[in-house]
Amino acid sequence: MEKEKEKEKESKDASNSMKKTVHWSPELDKTESNSQQSRFNLIQTVVTVRNVVGRWGRKVAETTRKAESLAGNTWQHLKTSPSFSEAAMGRIAQGTKVLAEGGYDKIFLHTFETVPEEQLQNSYACYLSTSAGPVMGVLYISTLKVAYSSDSPISYKSQDKTEWSYYKVIIPLHELKAANPSSNNTNPAEKYIQVITVDNHEFWFMGFLNYDGAVETMKEALEAGKSLQTVA
Repeated sequence: MEKEKEKEKESKDASNSMKKTVHWSPELDKTESNSQQSRFNLIQTVVTVRNVVGRWGRKVAETTRKAESLAGNTWQHLKTSPSFSEAAMGRIAQGTKVLAEGGYDKIFLHTFETVPEEQLQNSYACYLSTSAGPVMGVLYISTLKVAYSSDSPISYKSQDKTEWSYYKVIIPLHELKAANPSSNNTNPAEKYIQVITVDNHEFWFMGFLNYDGAVETMKEALEAGKSLQTVA
């Protein structure tokens, strides 16, 4: 009986001894930690690449959209003229003039009367609708006025004589009543901006090379005009 108890005790001691000696190898712990860190680094890399590719894709899409818009606007701009070739040559001549005179800011100052504190906000190549047909020129929007001038002198009759003069429109901002963007129902590519003054004169501008920019700047000019009306 005592022998059996001794054997049972020895068996328990051996079992306890085995339990005490069982442990995780440091190498295994290190390997598992490295594996988890590698998986974490891989996930971070995938997320980073995904974000970069996403931003790049958005930029490419935006650039493509702008390029397509510019191409469409350019085509529409040239088509608006009665003569496609004359319109193309006119744009080249205007570009040469801008370079020669030092930019649209200088042309604006030379073409219209301004005051020292007045600043040109932006300029847009477009056409003005007239009874004689669309006239190609540039729409200028400053801190004080909306102004337009034809690229070339326009002929007109004066006492049986043919005279030549630049076609100009000048609207102080405080005289602006509305600026309405619109398009042709049958041909949405044909876009317009209808400008109405406080005395209800209407001017229709079309064939913009940068239509969206012109609409945005015109809206800002309209808001500035309302502020000037309030002050007055």
